[in-house]
Amino acid sequence: MTWLSRFVDSTLVSPIERDHRQPDHMFRRRRVVVVATLVVGATLELLGVDAEWWVLGVALATTALGTLVPILSDAQLLPTPLGRAVLGTGVAGEFWPIVVISVFLTGVYGAVAEVMLLLGFGAIVIAASAVALRARPPHLVRVVQETLHTTGQAAVRISLLLLAALSLLANDVGFDFVLGAFASGLVVGLALDSPKGEVVRMRLEGIGFGFLIPIYFVVTGMDFDLDSFLTVTGIALAALFLGLLIVTRGASALLWARELERRETVGLALLGATGLPLIVAIVGIGVDRGAVSTQVGASLIGAGMLSVLIFPLLAMRVVGSRVEPGRLVAGEY
Repeated sequence: MTWLSRFVDSTLVSPIERDHRQPDHMFRRRRVVVVATLVVGATLELLGVDAEWWVLGVALATTALGTLVPILSDAQLLPTPLGRAVLGTGVAGEFWPIVVISVFLTGVYGAVAEVMLLLGFGAIVIAASAVALRARPPHLVRVVQETLHTTGQAAVRISLLLLAALSLLANDVGFDFVLGAFASGLVVGLALDSPKGEVVRMRLEGIGFGFLIPIYFVVTGMDFDLDSFLTVTGIALAALFLGLLIVTRGASALLWARELERRETVGLALLGATGLPLIVAIVGIGVDRGAVSTQVGASLIGAGMLSVLIFPLLAMRVVGSRVEPGRLVAGEY
């Protein structure tokens, strides 16, 4: 179910992220976080944590953007500077871990071949994006318009077909399903980035937030190793990982201090430290490869669960309704 939630996340986020093009220093911010998490992972392995450095480093670099987008949207914070900062932080916390998972952790052809395949896959996604933006065959447009408010729902079905096609393609060339789902979400997001696409987007939101994502959280809970988590070592490790999420992901909020108010910077630190879906995927891969023990894996997932439960609530208490409507990003509303 992780790959389905990635499709929903990227479908919702890509038009917002594109509207707020990040300056060049955003890339420096992202590199700082990646390097910091990998250093922390290597340090923990040296200190005796029963997991390889890459599992810990990549897991601590993730952000639960799919959880944050609806929270920010409901609080009307997406068009504010804080919303832009969260999206920039969140996209970095989703995209790079997905690429690392796909190329280095699930590949079957070796790193060099996987990079070449990734470039080829990227070219296909770019071509599909160009088609989504420019190609408007009259017959297809007419079918989509005629079924928009009927049971035909051609646009929704085409979106799900694209999800299946790119996910299967990614899997067939040795990548993880998640990369295909993320790519299909980007393409669909581009195609629906118009007033007419809002209706289809709302229906995809209903499928995602009302059905797929709840199932994902239920399945995650069913598979969670509660016995390993509810031990002295397990709880202690979870507390450590929870604190490291704040230190590694949340500390990047300090790089936004000049652009945000103090309370918004605190809120960004809490929201940026929220992570779960990709942590589950990374731990699953690590356990299969023998790169992380079940107890450390359960503690990582437990820390992710606690971050999803605690950090967004605290962030909304800090910034909630106190963001002034006049501070919307230029061009919004």
